[in-house]
Amino acid sequence: MVLWHPKGTIVRRIIRDFWEDEHLKNGYQLVSTPHIARAELWEISGHMEYYSENMYTFDKAGERYVVKPMNCPFHIQLYKSKPRSYRELPIRYAEWGTVYRNERSGTLHGLMRVRGFTQDDAHIFCAPEQLEEEITHALELAEHVLRCLGFSEYNVELSFRDPEKPENYMGSEDEWAWAQSSLIKALETKGVRYAEMPGEAAFYGPKIDIKIVDASGREWQCSTIQFDYNLPKRFNLAYMGVDGGDHVPLMIHRVLLGAIERFFGILVEHYGGNFPTWLAPTQVKVISIGEKQRRYSRDVARRLRASGVRAESDDRDSTLAYKIRAAETEKIPYMAVCGGIEEESNTLSVRRHGGQRLGTLTVEELITIIQGENRPYEGREENSKNRSGLREREQQSI
Repeated sequence: MVLWHPKGTIVRRIIRDFWEDEHLKNGYQLVSTPHIARAELWEISGHMEYYSENMYTFDKAGERYVVKPMNCPFHIQLYKSKPRSYRELPIRYAEWGTVYRNERSGTLHGLMRVRGFTQDDAHIFCAPEQLEEEITHALELAEHVLRCLGFSEYNVELSFRDPEKPENYMGSEDEWAWAQSSLIKALETKGVRYAEMPGEAAFYGPKIDIKIVDASGREWQCSTIQFDYNLPKRFNLAYMGVDGGDHVPLMIHRVLLGAIERFFGILVEHYGGNFPTWLAPTQVKVISIGEKQRRYSRDVARRLRASGVRAESDDRDSTLAYKIRAAETEKIPYMAVCGGIEEESNTLSVRRHGGQRLGTLTVEELITIIQGENRPYEGREENSKNRSGLREREQQSI
């Protein structure tokens, strides 16, 4: 399990706010679901049959319960909360849902592999004729969000079931063939090349995996778009079609960042801790030159925070060089030095991380600069080091 320190929690919150805003813009509805449920729910879903060794279960008052390993059965319950019509489809639910999985001890690895983590989860319920468009829409949203967070190079894999082991999967051969061909069509329509991965599908459906490439050239599995024809049938999902009859909706499981704990670790590796201004937990370190400027430096930090800038004051009894070196080591984007001249003129001597001097600025001018950077990185030159384009793999055959 992960304990989030204050600065990590700030970065987590920034990413979550950005993630939620982008989902609301793209027609998703935000939801929140419990951490436990009766085992019956997981028996219907098939998790007890296919996934039980990775689940935490317990008995209470004669009832068997499961600590949720996934959010999908709960989102299905939300869909089933009332009768649905074709006019409502597609329905897109999104949740930062914390899940728990009994990973083997030998596989645990820092933030990268843990037993309790939060997924940026979403489930889309749609009609068959909407499937390709929804897959394409999910791909475009994944590309946009990852690019804004600093990743523009990625590889795509398409995971199929193992035809030699049909007993490991739910659903018929025809259903799997149709699902797999639908994902292929969506990828090819968008012009994305991919590698085929036989035997890597989940037990309930084929999937598209997007592996981002960080600044060091390492691949990381993040986004997954997974088709599911089985769970809607197992839970008796339905919607009234144009013909007035009941039809079974299709379901898409989708994450963009994956486990937030793991993605945070990837982000630290990618930026080397030198986060862009909009992601930095502390954006400005306000540094007093001497004891006489303590009150002024604290007031400047307060004014910055009141304007939404994440600022801290360093008014320790240390030399100016020591304080600047400490802020550089912490990789804080901006340093605002407060001396006697700055206090008299109600200004700041501002420098950027790395030594670039911006000269004398008012507090309002510094706020304007930072507010201009308080948006994701897409399209900005500072992120050019990661803009090497889409790395494409030649399509492999099964």
